[in-house]
Amino acid sequence: MDATRQQEQRRGGGDGDRYGVLLYYKYADVPDACALAAFYEEHCRGLSLVGRVRVGPDGVNATLGGRMAALEKHIAEISSNALFDGTDFKLASCEDPVDEKVARECGFTSLSVRVVKELVTLCSNPTSAPPEISSAGRHLSAAEFHSVLQNVAGTSSVAVAPAKKKEVVVVDARNVYETRIGKFNAPNVETLDPEIRQYSDLPSWIDEHTEKLRGKSILMYCTGGIRCEMASAYIRSKGEGFENVFQLYGGIQRYLEQFPDGGYFEGKNFVFDHRISVGSLKENILGTCLICGSSYDDYSSRCRCNHCRMLVLVCPTCQDSNKEYVCELCQKNGKEHCQISTKQDCDIQIGISEPSGFEKTSISNHNVTSKVPWSNGKVTCYTDSEQLKRLRILCLHGFRQNASNFKGRTSALAKKLKHIAELVFIDAPHELPFVYQPTQNHCSDKPSPPSATPKRKFAWLIAPNSSCNTEQDWKAADAPFDPLQYQQQTEGFEESYAYLEKAISQMGSFDGILGFSQGAAMAALFCRQQQKTCGAPKFRFGMFCSGYPAPVGDFDGEPIKLPSFHCFGNGEGHDRQIANRASTELAGLFQQDCCSILEHDMGHIIPTRSPYIDQIRSFLSSFL
Repeated sequence: MDATRQQEQRRGGGDGDRYGVLLYYKYADVPDACALAAFYEEHCRGLSLVGRVRVGPDGVNATLGGRMAALEKHIAEISSNALFDGTDFKLASCEDPVDEKVARECGFTSLSVRVVKELVTLCSNPTSAPPEISSAGRHLSAAEFHSVLQNVAGTSSVAVAPAKKKEVVVVDARNVYETRIGKFNAPNVETLDPEIRQYSDLPSWIDEHTEKLRGKSILMYCTGGIRCEMASAYIRSKGEGFENVFQLYGGIQRYLEQFPDGGYFEGKNFVFDHRISVGSLKENILGTCLICGSSYDDYSSRCRCNHCRMLVLVCPTCQDSNKEYVCELCQKNGKEHCQISTKQDCDIQIGISEPSGFEKTSISNHNVTSKVPWSNGKVTCYTDSEQLKRLRILCLHGFRQNASNFKGRTSALAKKLKHIAELVFIDAPHELPFVYQPTQNHCSDKPSPPSATPKRKFAWLIAPNSSCNTEQDWKAADAPFDPLQYQQQTEGFEESYAYLEKAISQMGSFDGILGFSQGAAMAALFCRQQQKTCGAPKFRFGMFCSGYPAPVGDFDGEPIKLPSFHCFGNGEGHDRQIANRASTELAGLFQQDCCSILEHDMGHIIPTRSPYIDQIRSFLSSFL
């Protein structure tokens, strides 16, 4: 295929029946974000488009996939709205998604429209006001950007004095897993790679390198342009010495369209859709395998660092399901490789009789060298390879439940997942008093408590002034059941967090965490706190059923970087205890490109019939 034809396809030319990907963003004042999101939901579904749309008070960011004809109709419809005047619609023709795992992880198997507080989160500190987008750096077209590099590199016929060359610096605003496989490289031009895991780490890097940037003409670039808007505004907000900031308009994508041979860009452009990456006609490989160091730049295997869950490059020869990978950033911070020995995989039977302990259950552990303090010490080793490959999932029960009854309520789920997952149940640390709703006894003027022996119930979060149960007897409830009581449960997180940390350290690592109702709220809080203190959650995935954002701490800022599955009622009233909007809000706190949602009409439960169980199995299977 000649360069002209390939360039035409990148621009979206060709048969309307071909598959395509559309990327665009627009910073603008959106008067009614919810109404605009509702329009996107109806309009995109009508065109059978998939992908992600984020609508905030500051604008829209969209990555959509579908048939070219449908995408062109979408562009025409959006362009008719004055809000989108001047929007750069980047439309590319490509092959249909063929890798189901990659397409699902990138959000290209369904449509996700979300209302967000801001399009991109530059500062994770919620008390820090974002820079004014109106102060963003000046846009340079691909040709202008190339011309500057050409002049400074000395490959242009226009002479540039050596002193001038030193006054230009290029800054890559992307994450390190993106820069591994492609970046700008021009002779005599200083290009800075911040080597960050996530976009919200960029301000700290800028603050630490102000002297490298002060007084320079700063050229910034990213994938499509949106990250440079905010980052360039942040640099310019530093005042004197930081006025000359420029950004590549349309990002690397527009540059490769203008220079299909790659120009000064080497390697491939990482993209957040099923294509994974897009290269130039040169097709040179910049990345290397994390293990053997051979040339490699294919992320389709979706290998991730065991510690921070960031994508890593591992060639097919070095890929091993029994190997834990450690990215270069974690290695710099002293994290070590940990090989899993299947000979040491054992199944420990754990029992407990202490008030703050764990429900008896079966869990797997690696490298067992001592008894768990609250176990009976019974160790049974298995040799069945299928047993060893199952995912270990820590399960957190809801408010006023315990591990035993949650295990009973999820027995059907455990049975249907028995070949791929092992569910481990644990009591929460806060014991609740025994209460009952009074009902009038026809033989007595006094309401009588239940005759059954009370069973201990627990909570992860409690209301202020709550006390632990000290009496082994029933008490009448102060008020009727309030489905919104979870909004008042604001205490006890620190104790529950420390309790879970200790439990996991004693019970061994888990692949994932599953929470139900208040357990889902606690699981989200736990993962968020791990990300704040350790850089990333310790789990490979999370499952949040009938969950809600707990009114504890502050969820604002960087999304929780964890592949997540959210299961909840699909409308008002289908779950009488947790509103649909609350569960939807919880899902919005997670990284959206690896967030899956299952809505059902089954009530305040985890559904186990088809097609719901099939979606649960599909999500878990991607981690086997």
